[in-house]
Amino acid sequence: MTKYFTNKEISRLLEFISAAYEIKNEDKFRILAYQRAAVTIEHLNREVKDYYDEGRLSSIPGVGPSIAQHLDELFKNGDVRHFKEITKGIPPSVLEFINVSGIGPKTAFKLAKELNIWSKKNALDRLKKAAKDKKIEKISSFGKDTQDNILQALLRTRVESENIERMLLPYAYNLFQEIEYFLNKSQYIDEVKALGSLRRKNSTIGDIDLAIKTSNPSKAINYILKFPKIKKVLNQGNKKVTLLLRNNIQIDIRAQDPSEWGSMLQHFTGSKDHNIKLREFARKKGLSLSEYGIKKIKSNKLMKFSNEIDFYQKLGLDYIPPEIREDNGEIEAALSHNLPRLIKLKDIKGDLHLHSSYPIEPSHDLGKSTFEQMIKKANILGYQYLGFSEHNPSQNKHNEADFISILKDKRDYIDKLNYSSSKKYDIKIFNGLEIDIKPDGNLAIPDKALTYLDYAIASIHTNFNINNKAMTNRIIKGLSHPKIKILGHPTGRKIQKREAYEADWDKIFEFCLKNNKALEINSWPERQDLPDTMVKRAIEAGVLLVINSDSHRVNHMDLMKYGVYVAQRGWAEKKDILNTKSTTDIKKFFNLK
Repeated sequence: MTKYFTNKEISRLLEFISAAYEIKNEDKFRILAYQRAAVTIEHLNREVKDYYDEGRLSSIPGVGPSIAQHLDELFKNGDVRHFKEITKGIPPSVLEFINVSGIGPKTAFKLAKELNIWSKKNALDRLKKAAKDKKIEKISSFGKDTQDNILQALLRTRVESENIERMLLPYAYNLFQEIEYFLNKSQYIDEVKALGSLRRKNSTIGDIDLAIKTSNPSKAINYILKFPKIKKVLNQGNKKVTLLLRNNIQIDIRAQDPSEWGSMLQHFTGSKDHNIKLREFARKKGLSLSEYGIKKIKSNKLMKFSNEIDFYQKLGLDYIPPEIREDNGEIEAALSHNLPRLIKLKDIKGDLHLHSSYPIEPSHDLGKSTFEQMIKKANILGYQYLGFSEHNPSQNKHNEADFISILKDKRDYIDKLNYSSSKKYDIKIFNGLEIDIKPDGNLAIPDKALTYLDYAIASIHTNFNINNKAMTNRIIKGLSHPKIKILGHPTGRKIQKREAYEADWDKIFEFCLKNNKALEINSWPERQDLPDTMVKRAIEAGVLLVINSDSHRVNHMDLMKYGVYVAQRGWAEKKDILNTKSTTDIKKFFNLK
């Protein structure tokens, strides 16, 4: 019988195999192959099991024939003989340790063996205790500084089960769309909507809540029970059903009559704080709110609403988009007719943070798609321009002359590309680079090499643990070069993996405003950075933002919508976003003729 494994379980397994290869000093390309496959599967929008059922494991980006064969064996047998061989002698606790910032596979292996922490169970708690008991500093080549860094990383690392169980928005969103597609086939279901944090497009989602509009709830629910990925029906009533899917995700589905559809959507979309504030507002008008409608308190008369627009208007408010229902001033703005006109995906005219496969010999990962593949995709998306901003060439492997030669060659290639693409697609190609800001604030590239660029993105990829003042100075110094126009994934957070670093954002906002720099809203699922609350602060400070996909493959370009959702939650309008502007405006921003 075929075994079932979630994407998260498979990703973690491949991480462990990659770590085992590194510990045993295996070929670096094999290590990287498993790392890439683990990352790809972690962010897949479909279940790996679906690919297995279709016989298409090799079509998963980043999964080559060898890994696909091992995954096939995993689903068939529940384990993989080769994986057992390569992990022999590796403590399972290593998998827990490598999820802590700053702990690589070899360090994790040494910690596990020297501290005798073998099991995954409570491994991080035991490691934390060892650090507090000053046992780590006694290990050869570690010392007190390393011990302190590990302890601080452990204190920052979010590994509590309730956080780990939350899904990133893109995964939850695509799962909802799959369910929605199935439900829309029923003659008894008129409409399907997400509810709760998914409808508000929060960065992470717990259980998935959704609503169906139906005049025949019993038949609609009977149809729902035919969804092929149900593992167990947890609860079933006349107008609600709770399901557990094969991937152990819970789905709550509510059925509502068309006459009360708007009231129910408003009530279960939330947020809790928004609804509490709205109820207080309504009570002052002699009204009470529920999922069934608005009731006049004196007469006890219930008014039903088939849509949310009428619901809000009955309260004397403009319609409030779900994305900003957080009790963050939206009710007051709706009362004064001063709500923002939120940016839409169709407003985006280009993407300025793309990693192609151009051989730039980068300090970090190289992209997997060619310039031409990404330009073709941009044409499909209706873009006017693209900016290719691969990671800067590695400083360890190149001298100044190498940097200049590599970037000059890329400049020449982009010039030729612009000539051909302008004729075929009418798309302007900008020559960019994503450059590391080193701990001292200097850029990881010689100044002379910058002359070959149209613009550059400055980003922090290492040394996240410095204090507020030092980090602020580091960022501002890195942004100070005239060619640096964008601060990439500004807070450095990785959702469920790494907290944002500390910095004086008011000071950074002031610098960006004064020096015409833009802050990025990075659409990559585990970043979604700037976070929505910071987006709102930046807009209020007058700082320009740019939404980028940070694509490393052509299909990643579709992630742009998740950056738009972050912008919406931060109250961003079209005017606040750099890449809603024309090619001419972008040239002016980059100081190009």
